[in-house]
Amino acid sequence: MTSRIETPAVLVDLDLARRNVEKFQAYADQNGLAVRPHIKTHKLPQMAEMQLDAGAIGITCQKVSEAEAMVAASDRITDVLITYNIIGEAKIARLAGLNDKLRLSVVADNAVVVDGLSAFFGKLEKLLTVLVECNTGANRCGVSTPEEAAALAQRIAAAPGLVFGGLMTYPPVGAAAAVQDFMTKARDLIEASGIAVPVITSGGTPSMMDAAEAPIVTEYRPGTYIYNDRSLVERGACGWEDCALTVLATVVSVPAPNRAIVDAGTKTLTSDLFGQTGYGHVLGRPDIAIDTLSEEHGRLVSQGEIGLTVGQRIRIVPNHACVVVNMVDEVQIIRGEEFVESWPVVARGRIT
Repeated sequence: MTSRIETPAVLVDLDLARRNVEKFQAYADQNGLAVRPHIKTHKLPQMAEMQLDAGAIGITCQKVSEAEAMVAASDRITDVLITYNIIGEAKIARLAGLNDKLRLSVVADNAVVVDGLSAFFGKLEKLLTVLVECNTGANRCGVSTPEEAAALAQRIAAAPGLVFGGLMTYPPVGAAAAVQDFMTKARDLIEASGIAVPVITSGGTPSMMDAAEAPIVTEYRPGTYIYNDRSLVERGACGWEDCALTVLATVVSVPAPNRAIVDAGTKTLTSDLFGQTGYGHVLGRPDIAIDTLSEEHGRLVSQGEIGLTVGQRIRIVPNHACVVVNMVDEVQIIRGEEFVESWPVVARGRIT
């Protein structure tokens, strides 16, 4: 039983996670999309293997150290895309170590990154696959126009030690039309110069069930979908019943009729808001708001009697599951109310 688990703790319902994975995999299969899940959400080799079992072609990582941790923990992870500009000889040398072991791809959105990769890999026997990152509206990284994408693709294709691997984007919610337009123009320009575009990869859980609306995309990279969280429920992407990750917390004080304190603060629930009010959803108690967090305290308030007692346990769906996972050494695997085992978060803190 979950009563054996000390709080605060991060619980992951294995059956719900599997259901979430299989649901999108079925959608992707029906629409001819390859699935390359982003493991920044779970950071667990066991979950990556579940995704591979469901039909994923490989995994996505955000940093070199994250990829290293996952590859070291599972010999089944043999195809990795790192969706981040890699800068600096030390990190590039670690990329080479990964490239020797498996099928590795990285991205770039500028010539400095491309030239740095080429300077190192141009001395090696095995080429490194590099995709061009494109900005299709999220306004984070990525080249701004299809023309820039084509120019950078040509630079990669001509660079010693590198091979052009395709196009990558992380679009904002609801941007399938923008992705289709940008990627079609970029692909046509690149192919007109005699260069093949083998992969066009997009991602993002909130819009994943609309991925087929951009048929130019060959591959999709959902991350949070495996667990879901409050931000996704608020966006209408899932329901509370789809949230595989919850925080188990204990009421440690009820200092007023409408106020209670739990043992989960910013070190557990995260201060991320994503435009929401409050810091999580108390399952079964929509009348309660988590209005304030300090490091080790979470304050719960209600309009009327809060109806909680000291020692009572509650489960909270956090605003942002990915950050919550990165703050704990292990997650507690459950099935319903039954405790299964603890899994160490292998890629926790891998930010280099």
